[in-house]
Amino acid sequence: MRKKVGLVFSHVFLAILSIVWLLPIAWLVMHSFREEPGAFVSYVIPRGFTFQNYINLFTDTHLFNFPLWFWNTLRVAIASCLITSVLVLMVSYVFSRLRFTMRRAYMNLLLIIGMFPGVMALVAIFHVLNLIGLTQSLVGLTLVYSAGAATGFLIAKGFFDTIPRSIDEAATIDGASKNDIFWKITLPISRPIITYTLIISFIAPWGDFMLSSILMRGNQERFTVAVGLRQMIERETVSAYFTQFCAGAVIVAIPLMTLFLLTQRFYVEGIVGGASKG
Repeated sequence: MRKKVGLVFSHVFLAILSIVWLLPIAWLVMHSFREEPGAFVSYVIPRGFTFQNYINLFTDTHLFNFPLWFWNTLRVAIASCLITSVLVLMVSYVFSRLRFTMRRAYMNLLLIIGMFPGVMALVAIFHVLNLIGLTQSLVGLTLVYSAGAATGFLIAKGFFDTIPRSIDEAATIDGASKNDIFWKITLPISRPIITYTLIISFIAPWGDFMLSSILMRGNQERFTVAVGLRQMIERETVSAYFTQFCAGAVIVAIPLMTLFLLTQRFYVEGIVGGASKG
């Protein structure tokens, strides 16, 4: 009886949490289709619905060029994702398979560096990029997103630790080098952790606001969607563009949702495999 009561309580608690999480999302979607203009209304459910907000988002670009922001963000996110994923997987494999002097010290150093929030280094990053002329460049933004990739090695290392070393030993006997083993043997059987790494590496630059807003400094041609959408809800424009802002927020979430749903199984396997052995 006590077990059943606990189970019912757990389900009720989870249902309440689900409602709390879904209500803001439902509100955002509804108001992205709201026909009435203005930022603040006294009711939750819109009185009229229209698809015009989404049309205006892509056609009314004289003040806010959402298509360009989306394209900028997509380029930066894809480039950062590929660079970061390759670096993370290579560093993780090295720490998992190779034994060398100061190995443990390097691992501890990367873990300690990864504990510091990135916002602490924003001023230094800005001055370094300013010296080399990359403060208002998507290339500079991509480099910064990819620069700290090695600090995220722990989950992937845990996954590589679960792969039997006998596979490496057999490949070595057949004449394969460490490089061959990594690219031709280990990676093909590591799809879960590759998927996990790709998703995590894509999400970070896709939704980042702080770094992009500092580096671009008002250059709308280099804005990402996070910075651009923030400009829409400034005091001078929020009344006219709030519903378009909601539409933009929905569109920005669609690629991430689609990517996660398509790769959910591998994503979960990557987390479980990487957490099973650190």
